[in-house]
Amino acid sequence: MLISSGFVVSLCTIAAGCWALARIRPQRAGVSPPHVMLSFGFGGMLIGLWIDTTQLGWLQLAGLCRANSQISYIDSLILHLRFLPAMHIGMVAGGLLAIPALRALHPGCGRYLCSLIAQNLLCSTWMLVGMTAGALLLRNWQVVMTEGAGFLNTTDGLSGMLGGMFAGMTWGMVISVALYRAFLNWRMQPKHALKVA
Repeated sequence: MLISSGFVVSLCTIAAGCWALARIRPQRAGVSPPHVMLSFGFGGMLIGLWIDTTQLGWLQLAGLCRANSQISYIDSLILHLRFLPAMHIGMVAGGLLAIPALRALHPGCGRYLCSLIAQNLLCSTWMLVGMTAGALLLRNWQVVMTEGAGFLNTTDGLSGMLGGMFAGMTWGMVISVALYRAFLNWRMQPKHALKVA
């Protein structure tokens, strides 16, 4: 029951984030650059997580999930970076690999959307922030729903952490793209004002 509810919450949160991303950065045809980067980030994260679990083991990963609900955001971020380095490196690398992929999918796209590495790294940073925040939020939600961490089993903790990470990455991308587009709109305002005058 808890696993399915956690899965449904994660899936709905990810779907809502993808919808918000499509509204902020609409695409006439095909897939928008932020969606491509997010997909590559997901893939890189999963490959990195597989590498980390071969070193760490599932039992220690489950212990990390249990500890995750009892510490602050900063401590959780440090813990994730320390014990799951390949997962974070894979997510950032996946995002960077989106640049040549976008060039192949959209040959005419502008540098601001496809090849600007600074923007790509900014999106990756927001996704990293979102990964930890999402893992904490969904994990703590599971604990509240079961009225105490003692009722959570290993599978529940892992599903909460992973589902929360995917959801957090999605909303991290939403925030990043929203801020970037707000910056572009603000930057273009003086030019429009000069043209009108």
